[in-house]
Amino acid sequence: MSDLLRWSPFERRSPFEMMEPFRRLFEGESEKSMIRVEEEIKDDVLTVRAELPGIDPDKDVEISVSDGQLAISAQRREKTEQKDKDNYRSEFRYGSFFRSVPLPKGVKAEEITATYKDGVLEVRAPVPQAAAEGSQQKIQITRD
Repeated sequence: MSDLLRWSPFERRSPFEMMEPFRRLFEGESEKSMIRVEEEIKDDVLTVRAELPGIDPDKDVEISVSDGQLAISAQRREKTEQKDKDNYRSEFRYGSFFRSVPLPKGVKAEEITATYKDGVLEVRAPVPQAAAEGSQQKIQITRD
């Protein structure tokens, strides 16, 4: 009888492999998962750091600016194979990730730069002085 006909979902699987569907469910592995980001404005520069481990930034990441929003999208393709004497197992995972971050007024798309190192994408956008200070204005209170 062929191994394919005798296959059992619990045969030759570690407890970690059996928990994989539950991990995906609770971590929210949907078609458009959110990218985790960290934002900070320091010295008139907005820095957005995005957690993208295992991604090839040249092929799998796109950064764009539209309507005052910085958009980061990425694709992940992962494949594992396990070959033994009498057994072959292949598994693949893939997905799309997206995050949009509002930009301060006056940020120019042509001045935005991006770098990728150790699984972290860093996008830097110079913020014009007027936008960095904000448009806060003090309102005088009068008494009747």
